[in-house]
Amino acid sequence: MPFTPFHLGPGLGLGLPLRRHLHAPTFLLANVIVDIEPFLVFFFGLKYPLHGYLHTFLLAIPAGLSLGYIMFLLERFLHPLYRVFLLEEADGLSLRSFFAAGALGTGLHILFDSPLYSDITPFYPITGNPLYNPFLDFEIYSLCVWMGTFGIIYYLGSLGLIIYRKLLKRRKSLNPINPK
Repeated sequence: MPFTPFHLGPGLGLGLPLRRHLHAPTFLLANVIVDIEPFLVFFFGLKYPLHGYLHTFLLAIPAGLSLGYIMFLLERFLHPLYRVFLLEEADGLSLRSFFAAGALGTGLHILFDSPLYSDITPFYPITGNPLYNPFLDFEIYSLCVWMGTFGIIYYLGSLGLIIYRKLLKRRKSLNPINPK
C-alpha cells in the first residue's frame, strides 16, 4: 500500500480483539514493519526494487518471527506501557503468542499488498505475482479502513468499560452500606 498507515487497520481490527492470544503490540508493529523496505528505497534512492525480498513470504515470515522474539525480550521493560494503553490484556503471554503475532502480521501485510502491486513476488523464488489483481484495490483499502475503524471503536469501548468499572468500584467503596 502506498501509505503504511492503511496496514494499521488490520493490526488494530484483529490485534486488539485477539490480544489474549496474540501479543497486540507485536502484531501492530509486524503489520507495518515490512514497509521499511520501500521507505529505505525512497529515502536513500537505492537501485533496489520498491517491493523487494522483504515483500515475499520467504523473508517476511522469518522477519516477523525475529520481530516477535525481539518484542518478547523487550516485554519486561515495555509491559507497563502496554498495560497503560490497554494493548495487553493477559499477563505472561507465551513466546508462541509473540511469534504468532509477528509471523501473522508480516504475512498479512504481504497478503494485502500482493493484489495491489505487480512488482511483488510473494512466493519468491517463484517469479511473478499470481495474486496481482489491481481491480481489488478499492476493496482492500476499504477493508483496511473498516478494520481500523472497528479496532478504534473496540479500543474506545474497552477504555470506556474500564472507566465504568473503576467508577462503579469507587462508588461501592464510598457507600458500603447501600451499594447499588
